[in-house]
Amino acid sequence: MLTYSFDSQVPGSMYEHLYRCIREDIVTGKLAAHEKLPSKRSFAKNLGVSNTTVENAYTQLVIEGYLYAKPKRGFFVSALDRQPKPPPPPPSRIAVTDRERGDYFADLTDSGVAADLFPFSVWLRLLRQVMAVEDEKTLLTDRPAGGMLQLREAIAEHLRAFRGMRVSPEQIIVGAGTEYLYSVLIQLLGRHRIYGVEDPGPLRLTRIYERNDVDCRHIPLDEGGVHPRALYESGAEVLHITPSHHFPTGLVMPVSRRYELLAWAAEGDGRYIIEDDYDCEFRLSGRPIPTFQSIDEGERVIYINNFSQSLAPAFRISYLVLPWHLVRRFYDTLGFDSGTVSCFEQLTLARFLFEGHFERHINRMRNHYRFLRDSFISEIRRGPLGEYVQITQEDSGVHFLMKVNTYQTDVDLLQAAQAEGLRLSAVSQYYHDTGTREEHVLVINYSGLPAEKLPETARRLCRCILPREKWEERSG
Repeated sequence: MLTYSFDSQVPGSMYEHLYRCIREDIVTGKLAAHEKLPSKRSFAKNLGVSNTTVENAYTQLVIEGYLYAKPKRGFFVSALDRQPKPPPPPPSRIAVTDRERGDYFADLTDSGVAADLFPFSVWLRLLRQVMAVEDEKTLLTDRPAGGMLQLREAIAEHLRAFRGMRVSPEQIIVGAGTEYLYSVLIQLLGRHRIYGVEDPGPLRLTRIYERNDVDCRHIPLDEGGVHPRALYESGAEVLHITPSHHFPTGLVMPVSRRYELLAWAAEGDGRYIIEDDYDCEFRLSGRPIPTFQSIDEGERVIYINNFSQSLAPAFRISYLVLPWHLVRRFYDTLGFDSGTVSCFEQLTLARFLFEGHFERHINRMRNHYRFLRDSFISEIRRGPLGEYVQITQEDSGVHFLMKVNTYQTDVDLLQAAQAEGLRLSAVSQYYHDTGTREEHVLVINYSGLPAEKLPETARRLCRCILPREKWEERSG
């Protein structure tokens, strides 16, 4: 019987400890591909833990692709295409375009934030501390190209604690928004390369690459994410993906596919994977999905994230985590540039992170979004619309998908929504290859909705999707 000790358990829940133990045995090959794991009941009895502990660990491993389940047969180890580990590098110390804002009752396309939940008083106090404590020369001189060291140290500690990433502050590059950092990456990697993006995916990303005069290819997805065969056929050398929560489909890339893509990157000189972890803080059930960067052992993954969604869009602070050889290239080729984010903002954010305010803020936001999601879905399901829609992908990020049973086209649905004062988007809008797009799946972003608008928003959704006689009959 498989067994693990809980004596050396690190802080955290018991199921997280069990999850890590099993994952380690799968990654290292101690558990063979397709090997059957013990039943939840017998495993729990053998370990001396509850059935719930084992069930939660198994569920998380299935979500991430380390296990797969067979009905009435149990849980089995997934086959991972592992590559030989290269020697570690030597240590070194160096979408949609801006949309026109209409007069909408509810904008279900906007990743807004609840302004009343932002801790303005805390931020103002920290800003005053920065101005009072920091040396005037530090505040008023030119900003370093990679960002203030204090902020890079705070981000590195945050990534270690929250995402399990062990990176050096020197690997972190801070910039004013992800669009700016995309242009930095293009300068680092070269405009002569072919860049691959997910299809469907944010159209804004395609436009950013095209605006930078690079060849951009659209790679179709299957149920595991970017399709490997299509990736090879595309000729792409740099692949931009959102593996932990794909937009707009909500897919989580299983670990077996991640290893396949790492193998693709390792096969060609100059191939890279850009991992966009845009809303990792808002997984609303289970633990955060581990990053692609954390399993990269060949310096092929570039990690990118931002504070726009976790704090507010007004915070144009984003960052890269570069492999060491790209860190050296950055400072050799772009190190003479000034940083693009104010010293005041960087130092204030550093204190906000170090003192635990960011973690507390994220917890408040997560509870708020969970309440909005549950309330909104409840309004939809208990109303006339409930039997005509199927809601999926509601556990990650701040949007869910709503598949509609209708004869209307997506264009008709969106026009009807506009007439009801709703701004909506459909998954079909995010395809580059229109021949493969899926119809009748709406992308519902609820993050900017006030709670008091949820019932009326659900009623308006009902009116734009169901024929008038249907919703009048059901409502009556």
